[in-house]
Amino acid sequence: MSAKQILVVEDERPIREMIAFGLRRAGFEVREAADARTGRAEVANKLPDLLLVDWMLPDTSGLEFTRALKRDRETREVPIIMLTARAEEGDKVAGLEGGADDYLTKPFSPRELLARINAAIASAEAWVSREPKRAEAWFYLGGAYGTRVLLRGHRSQYLAAARDGKRIHDSLQLAIKLDPSIGDAYFGLGIYHYYAAIAPRAARIISMLMFLPGGDRAGGLRKMEETRSKGMLLRGEADYQLHLIYLWYERQHMTALRLIEGLRSRYPTNPVFYLRLADVQSGYVRNHQAALQTYRSLVDAARAGKIAAPAMSETYARLGMAQELDAMCESAGAIEQLNVVVAQKPSAPYAALARAYHQLGVVHDRSGRRSDAIAAYQLAVTLNPDDDRLRLSEKLRNAIRRAPATRVCR
Repeated sequence: MSAKQILVVEDERPIREMIAFGLRRAGFEVREAADARTGRAEVANKLPDLLLVDWMLPDTSGLEFTRALKRDRETREVPIIMLTARAEEGDKVAGLEGGADDYLTKPFSPRELLARINAAIASAEAWVSREPKRAEAWFYLGGAYGTRVLLRGHRSQYLAAARDGKRIHDSLQLAIKLDPSIGDAYFGLGIYHYYAAIAPRAARIISMLMFLPGGDRAGGLRKMEETRSKGMLLRGEADYQLHLIYLWYERQHMTALRLIEGLRSRYPTNPVFYLRLADVQSGYVRNHQAALQTYRSLVDAARAGKIAAPAMSETYARLGMAQELDAMCESAGAIEQLNVVVAQKPSAPYAALARAYHQLGVVHDRSGRRSDAIAAYQLAVTLNPDDDRLRLSEKLRNAIRRAPATRVCR
């Protein structure tokens, strides 16, 4: 079974992960890059079937990246879709004339996104009609419906989402019946049964009225665990989703920790797994020293060029180090890390400077230096992007208005 490969080159991690998640659910194999340099390396390593390229990348423009690929004899035939918030006609023309095959404006409209999702479903249904005994066709049909379930659930269209949920269940069951070796299908079935079991009571009543397959919390977990040993495409995805389930629902924090540690070991160039590991160590296991060491490892990897998006990864790591040092009452160390971020003036991640000054203000406040804290908060207000996607403005206003109680560090 050979899935089409898509390379997503997008520097904003939430957007990149949302796109990658939807594509994987639709049956594609997805690789990710946070900048043009990493994107070029991914293309050189293995030619994808399609590229999704953001217009604004931290090291060069997506347009220049696209032009370079179209000039190269080895990559000129690979289709490229540009992703951008620039909606002006001139920008679209520039993108298309630069070699892009299509153009998708952010934020994607629900109708546009749904149209593309429905096109993927229609394609998978056509495959099933042509080859009804082909297990892979049923597997990809289940994946295609998965993306529409997410969209309908987000829009509170629960009945429609439940109907699609049954289609996913039936498609994957048939895929396994036709070919029991398709281990990846167990992951989708496992997720279905697990979430059906833990769903709110109203959702379970709807499921019974619609004669949908029931939930099985333990059985769902077992099916997802099977993907870890039998799956070809979704082993990493299974581990990632399982670590979230063990954190949020099963309350088995050490199991989640082992899963994310395994992902970091298997994918040492992916900064996401360093950041997730540190978050689990700090927020769930309450081991600030371990989280600090994980962030330090990420800084070292970024400075050695051994991690994707090294500049952005280093910024994330230093902000994290400052948070952990502050939690351990090492204010001087926290301030040192935040001053490094301020001196570097990073353009990514989003609102990096505003976040650094906000954290500086918090550290100063907790140490009883109110005037320094207010100065830092005011700089954060000035530097915070207008769209305020992190909703920092309210936090900053509250911090300027009220001084928190100083803490006693032992």
